[in-house]
Amino acid sequence: MRHIALFGAGKIGGMIAELLYRSKDYQITILDQNQQSLNTLGEHLPGVQLQQIEAFGLNQLSKTILQAEALINAGPFHVSEPLALAAKTAGMHYLDLTEDVRSTKAIRELADGASNAFIPQCGLAPGFISIVAHDIAQQFELLHNVHMRVGALPQFPSNGLKYNLTWSTDGLINEYINPCEAIVNGERREVRPLEELEHFSLDGADYEAFNTSGGLGTLCETLNGKVRNLNYRTVRYPGHRDAMKLLIQDLRLGERPELFKDILEYALPITLQDVVLIFVSVSGYRQGQFQQQTFVRKIYGQQIADRSYSAIQISTAASVCAVLELLLTGALPNKGFVKQEQVALKAFLENRFGQVYSETPSPLFASRPIALEEESTS
Repeated sequence: MRHIALFGAGKIGGMIAELLYRSKDYQITILDQNQQSLNTLGEHLPGVQLQQIEAFGLNQLSKTILQAEALINAGPFHVSEPLALAAKTAGMHYLDLTEDVRSTKAIRELADGASNAFIPQCGLAPGFISIVAHDIAQQFELLHNVHMRVGALPQFPSNGLKYNLTWSTDGLINEYINPCEAIVNGERREVRPLEELEHFSLDGADYEAFNTSGGLGTLCETLNGKVRNLNYRTVRYPGHRDAMKLLIQDLRLGERPELFKDILEYALPITLQDVVLIFVSVSGYRQGQFQQQTFVRKIYGQQIADRSYSAIQISTAASVCAVLELLLTGALPNKGFVKQEQVALKAFLENRFGQVYSETPSPLFASRPIALEEESTS
């Protein structure tokens, strides 16, 4: 068995633990500051090791995870740097899900000259979306546009924001208020969040998309000088952007993120009945012709092992588990900083965890959609 340390016993951390546990190939040590969250996971996953720990107790953390091969950070973005440092001190691989640009830059500096691998941004966006976009882009001789669109949406919106909380509120606010990267007319630049609103339809449903921070990962750097336009936008139902712009900019809640977080978590219910929408469109020249290639997926909340999980939990956790397994089996570099676009899409989709994104999911995801009467029982 491979020994993995997992920081974070919340929604995403719990899903990661579930997948690794059900695979029967991993010994898991789960670390968290919240003993109640640890106890809940321990009751459901007998045999996992539980350790209550402060994120910033680096010496204690490094000793606790010393026997593990890798540390997966499923905590909030502000613990990424100390956890990456603890992993380096312990001489182990480090993976996380952060969308925070500043944290990723700090982790990249830590990875310089390291004997272990540092792979941040292993979730859905950033993460899988970059793997897809880079794979398609490689099939063109001359790139024109690379458009990446991702949304985690409630299946049954019932409030003015047309949104329910499906993942980290801290991460949501972070991507709505921080500058965004893009390549515009061949030039790498920053663009404002919540701007460049667009509308589109898919399968008979109407959506909007707008700039948010962090979704591109390192793809701006990788494709700089190779593409005319590269951008990432978050998908929501029409009207959401205007409501959030009112709250964040006009009412200035973007300047008070803790207050904004309290309001959102007080007012918006969590739902497990969600859908993750992935839309990547690449255009350019192949064999002298101007062509376009598109990748589209929808992933829904499901019942796995008699428990209900949201689509964003499943897609995010499956992505980092797939990257972990590719790393441990030698399909990725085992030292230094590793970008998401270094992951081969074919290998990812053939992996038992990565198959959640394929059209023929593996037995790990042989489950059923969450029924209306089941959501409240999870």
